[in-house]
Amino acid sequence: MTKLADFLSTKKIDHRRLLAASHQIEALSPSDRAIRFAKIRTKKNEASDAQKELAKSKGTSGKPVTTPLLNRALEGKSIPGAGKTRILRAVNRVLEQKKQSAAQLKDLF
Repeated sequence: MTKLADFLSTKKIDHRRLLAASHQIEALSPSDRAIRFAKIRTKKNEASDAQKELAKSKGTSGKPVTTPLLNRALEGKSIPGAGKTRILRAVNRVLEQKKQSAAQLKDLF
């Protein structure tokens, strides 16, 4: 078993709950769409000062953890760093809901 699989089994976290939590976290919100719009406007030099400041901020990726990505992580195969981060955010959301302390990347991978 991998480190991630061991961690999930000891904390009694179901992988389906991770997928749902990741979808909730990474879903694009209206503020994320505003950030993307502001970035487009700054590239075209049509942005105001407020939009330029908004374009500097960072929104969510809009890409939740997928089942194949999670399966590869549970099997111990290589996954990209962004995928590891998204899995970590989903695990921490579930742990937060269970009122437990947050995990770190080295705890999972």
